[in-house]
Amino acid sequence: MFLGEALDFSVKALKANPVRSFLTGLGMVIGTASVILVVTISLTSRDYILEQIEGVGSNMIFAYYEAGNQSAAQADADFVKMADVDAVRERLADRIVAATGISTTFDRMLIGGRERDVRVNGSDPDYKTVRNLIVTSGRFLDAGDVALRQKVALLTGKLAERLYGTRAGAMGQIVKVHGLQFTIIGTFKERVESFGQSELSQDTILIPFTVLRYFTPVERIDPMYVQVRAPEDVEAVTESVKQILESRHRPGANYHVENLTAILNAAKSIALILSLVLVLVSAIALAISGIGIMNIMLVTVTERTREIGLRMAVGASRREILIQFLTEAVLVSLAGGSIGILVGVAIPLSVQFFVDNVRIPISTAAIAIAFGVSMMVGLIFGILPANRAAKLNPTEALRYE
Repeated sequence: MFLGEALDFSVKALKANPVRSFLTGLGMVIGTASVILVVTISLTSRDYILEQIEGVGSNMIFAYYEAGNQSAAQADADFVKMADVDAVRERLADRIVAATGISTTFDRMLIGGRERDVRVNGSDPDYKTVRNLIVTSGRFLDAGDVALRQKVALLTGKLAERLYGTRAGAMGQIVKVHGLQFTIIGTFKERVESFGQSELSQDTILIPFTVLRYFTPVERIDPMYVQVRAPEDVEAVTESVKQILESRHRPGANYHVENLTAILNAAKSIALILSLVLVLVSAIALAISGIGIMNIMLVTVTERTREIGLRMAVGASRREILIQFLTEAVLVSLAGGSIGILVGVAIPLSVQFFVDNVRIPISTAAIAIAFGVSMMVGLIFGILPANRAAKLNPTEALRYE
């Protein structure tokens, strides 16, 4: 029964000074909202970064030969070959989704009235799967194109637009590569832009590997890509791919076989550290809000000294006075915290209406923690003022002017 009365008295006391109560709770609103917003921003940033890395190729392994100081003849023999890709497919069939290889040459092409270098890549149908490519018009290479050495080509979307105005307009057009005519069957793009840091650039033509082989004096796959079925198997398959390559070439040949696991782990670690730092900053904001509540409650105790003395004179115990002022502090803190939670949730949700293709996760754990912290702030920083009020001498309190 007393807790109900204490709550009623607290509400009336806060209503008696609405501006002061609002300003006191405002600190909690800002602090609690900042906690939720900080967690939301860090989660969104982490998910976006990981999505971009994974978008390059899920569970992807890439391998290539580093010639070093080897002679031209030795290097030619040691280059990764399409036969090596077939060996990886055969030996690791139950552990991988697909394996493919890229061979690259360059040609000159008239673009926008000027001759420019164009990258010409040769590959096969598995390239689309492993590199997570999106066909924006037409179709991709199929097994028949590779087996029958069809003179067909795909262009990057930007190259198609520069040559023919639109991607759809490029379909069926004839493009010359190394003097041969190729029919354009499709356009494509990377799911996540690598900005020319991979074997794909803005001006890239993709043709069957079996056709490109006629334009290269030495067969060279650089790089070979492998997509692993299970994330937990990436490290083991990486080692297996390296063993297969080394077993098929001369002893001492240097092959780099790497995966994105290290990059993903680094991104996760950076995101975690960033989240902890931001949460710490938000915790400081909450602590400052708690100090503000404590200061205002101390002022309130001083202003209500006669009220406290009168309540003690009519029978209120020190424990009841303590609970009364502690309830006021917790009430201000919880009210500010609840509004802060609503603000912290409303802002990310509203942002999703203006930003496309970005998922903004709302952490229920952050909401629960923010609410719990609001209560704890009220209790911790309300103890000193409440204890001071409870220890007042009733006689001196009644004499206070």
